[in-house]
This record gives sequence, C-alpha cells and structure tokens, in this order.
Amino acid sequence: MSLERPIHPDPYTLLPAVPSFTLVSEDFAAGAPLAREFSAEGDNVSPHLSWSGFPPETQSFAVTMFDPDAPVPAGWWHWSVVDLPADVTELPSDTGQSDLTLPGAAFHLRQDGGDHAYGGPLPPIGDRPHRYYFAVAALDVDTLDVTDEDSCTRVAFAAWPRTLARAVLVGTYRR
Repeated sequence: MSLERPIHPDPYTLLPAVPSFTLVSEDFAAGAPLAREFSAEGDNVSPHLSWSGFPPETQSFAVTMFDPDAPVPAGWWHWSVVDLPADVTELPSDTGQSDLTLPGAAFHLRQDGGDHAYGGPLPPIGDRPHRYYFAVAALDVDTLDVTDEDSCTRVAFAAWPRTLARAVLVGTYRR
C-alpha cells in the first residue's frame, strides 16, 4: 500500500486567528524530532512543556497534541488535557500517564488510541516524518463543558470560542 498523499496544512492556520504566546520544551526544540522515549514504540512519556506570555484574564488552559499527517481524513489526536488552572504554566515530563499526575481538577480525555492518557507518536513505518502539534489554549473559563468521555475533537470545538490566545510547538517523529 502506498503512503503517498498531500501534506496537510498547519491545522491552527485554519482556525479563527487569536493572539499567540510562548510554548517551549526542555525535551525537544521547535521543528526537531522527538526522542524515542516520547513515542509509543519507546517509553510513551509525555514531554515537558512550559508556557508564558498568555493574557492576564486567562482562567484555565487546555493542552493537546495532534498529528495532521496521520493517513486518515481527520488526523490523529494523541493527547488532550483540560481544566488546567490558570496558575499552572508547566507540565513536567511524564505528566500524561494518568489524571493522578495532573494538577488540580485537570483531566485527560480519551485520545484516538482509546486511552485517557498521552499516546506517543507511532506513524506508519516508512512514512515521511509526521508533525506533532503541541498546543496550549488560554481559555476565558475555568472549566470547559466537556467530560472525560468526550472526544478530543469535541474538546477542540468547545475550546475554540473560549480561546483568548494559543501557543503551538511542533515536533516531528519518523519510524
């Protein structure tokens, strides 16, 4: 089976524009490959993320990881965390293993692999490098009207009208 297909655009350029803020990681640089330990064929550890410069009226954050390069029509959601308190500006490595590792009332939603946790990259063997969009949305509410059984797509839909600003950091992975 051929994996040839067009390259999907940056998914965040297709949304209504919002101001941006800074998102960095101690574990990978913007545009650089993610280490094997952060992949599903490695240790499946979520990477460190830290953000700053968001609007002062921020009430909470949502963190997601999305692969637009998955060979399916809708891309692949690898991680979604909501209801992070506004005073939380960092997620250490391996925070994605369960809700018990998250601060406050924050919780994971079921990602496309079926788990309520981080699901690391696992693109098809031999495919081009996939892009993994880590995004932090600064929201104007302290809690989104979603449950842990909602899809990551439902969360993205609930978050976009509540988003004051967004930070994006892209890593890659190839097998």
